[in-house]
Amino acid sequence: MKRFAGVFGAIFLVSGALFAADWDESGYGSLSDYLLGIYGIDNNAGLTAFPILNVPIGGRYAAVSGAFSAVSSDLTCLESNPAGTATLEQTGLAFFHNNWIADTKVEGAAFAIRFGNLGLGAAGKWLWTPFAEYDDFGKNLSKGYYSEAAGTLNVSYNFFKGYYFEGISVGLNLKGALRSVPDYAGSQSESAAAGSGKEQSAFAIMADLGFLTRINLFKPYISNEKNTSFALVFRNYGGDVGAGDPLPAALAAAVSYKPSRALTLSFDAAIPIYIENFTHVDTSLSEKPYFSFGVSGAITSFLQVSGGFTIKSGGIRAVVGAETKIDSMSFYLNYTLDLVTQLQPLNRVTIGVRFDMGDMGRAAKRAACEKAYLDGVTAYNEGRDDDARANWQEALRIDAKFQPATEALFVLENFEKLENRILGMLE
Repeated sequence: MKRFAGVFGAIFLVSGALFAADWDESGYGSLSDYLLGIYGIDNNAGLTAFPILNVPIGGRYAAVSGAFSAVSSDLTCLESNPAGTATLEQTGLAFFHNNWIADTKVEGAAFAIRFGNLGLGAAGKWLWTPFAEYDDFGKNLSKGYYSEAAGTLNVSYNFFKGYYFEGISVGLNLKGALRSVPDYAGSQSESAAAGSGKEQSAFAIMADLGFLTRINLFKPYISNEKNTSFALVFRNYGGDVGAGDPLPAALAAAVSYKPSRALTLSFDAAIPIYIENFTHVDTSLSEKPYFSFGVSGAITSFLQVSGGFTIKSGGIRAVVGAETKIDSMSFYLNYTLDLVTQLQPLNRVTIGVRFDMGDMGRAAKRAACEKAYLDGVTAYNEGRDDDARANWQEALRIDAKFQPATEALFVLENFEKLENRILGMLE
């Protein structure tokens, strides 16, 4: 527990060191003016519905400020890239709580499981904030909660996976979102009008489509893990909500790179797309592109720290986060600061817990396959060809796509053919 408390204490100190010293009122204004000068004012901001779709659920996705589409290393990839579930190592269940802005909270949960190259997942989150309406004399006219909920069902598959090529993962999310508004009075009423909230409530169905692949590129260390990833994601494709309010659709391209085993750098670029009635794209009403950068470092086997920032028109969001692992449980803590809110210790804090539920025997199968292959190499070097063949065949029985064993058998068989030819010529 001392280790657990120390990690959480450290992340608060890091967040304070990063933000508290220079982010006074004048700093806010100066940085905001600077960014507005670069990007200009986005007159199309706020034209889409369901802001809950743009609030990260938590975990590693939130810790790198959304620069996670190509990383997709935990089950929050259900939000960043639906193709990621086909490459997850562990079956997992996670819960998140987000102290977002003032009294607004976001609760979330996610589950993902993988069978071979097939990934399946489900996630949900709920945004809620108290709602109250008063007249000029302080009389309470209406009260309740404004809330939004979003649910996701996921399926993905990793095509063409082999020993040398990680494959191309393709994933699909089917999502539903619900907005609930309490009855309200309005300027001309003395009490809440029955059914007024229902008129403002709405439901929408949408889909995400994602692609993900991993390769080795400029890799300065030795590892079976590929160090570079590329992703393409189309998010929130659907119809209008209510009276012509479109969903926040966007097309994102992403890359991640590991210059070392412990360090991951990531970058996402997103282009919002204003889509009306599924087919009509109006670029004049689309928001400006935005960019996210992230970095994650494994400090120890049980501690990972992350940070990131997002640059949008007229604003910047910065995040610091930590993840600590204790046995089969991982704990997340993230702190977010942007130019919409002020630096307060309890606002924009996301906490979460993930339960790892096993890998369906994949690690044990991989270890057995590699052991059989290496035993075959040892036997071959010692001149025991029959034992080498048996071990390599065993490796392929465990994993038919273990290409080193296929290549070794090919070499052995061709060597034996050549040896037989030479012996035949000598006879």
